[in-house]
Amino acid sequence: MELFTSFFNSPLGCIKLECSSEHLLSVSFIKVDENSPINLHPILQETTLQLKAFFEGKLRTFTIPMNQNGTEFQKKVWNLLYNIPYGKTISYNELAKQYGDIKAIRAVAAANGRNNIAIIIPCHRVIGSDRSLTGYAGGLWRKKWLLDHEAKFYSGVQQLF
Repeated sequence: MELFTSFFNSPLGCIKLECSSEHLLSVSFIKVDENSPINLHPILQETTLQLKAFFEGKLRTFTIPMNQNGTEFQKKVWNLLYNIPYGKTISYNELAKQYGDIKAIRAVAAANGRNNIAIIIPCHRVIGSDRSLTGYAGGLWRKKWLLDHEAKFYSGVQQLF
């Protein structure tokens, strides 16, 4: 499978975008690597446009064809993550309930942590039962920023933290 790569300079730092010829595969925070190749694949161009609109407060739902390699369990959890509404948060406990097995909370949390498509599959919207910020591959400061950013553009919701 041929991979295409691009970079997006966001308010949270450099974001690396990767796709196949058909699907977005990865959105991840990185340190800038000036020697990395940049591909102008249409999926990467559309992802860049949608991320820009998200950071401007103009986009709440992404419409990009995506695919992550994972187990059926992980894919179900990622689908649940994708459906958390903009500007809202849920706890890991609530996510396990949505999955259908409260006893699977640790496995649900682990699947959440294996999400490779940051922001677009909004794992940053999952918080601790006590409303604390817990775990985020991009760093807790980015998670807080994303939640505050969404709260700012979501009418009727005050800043969360």
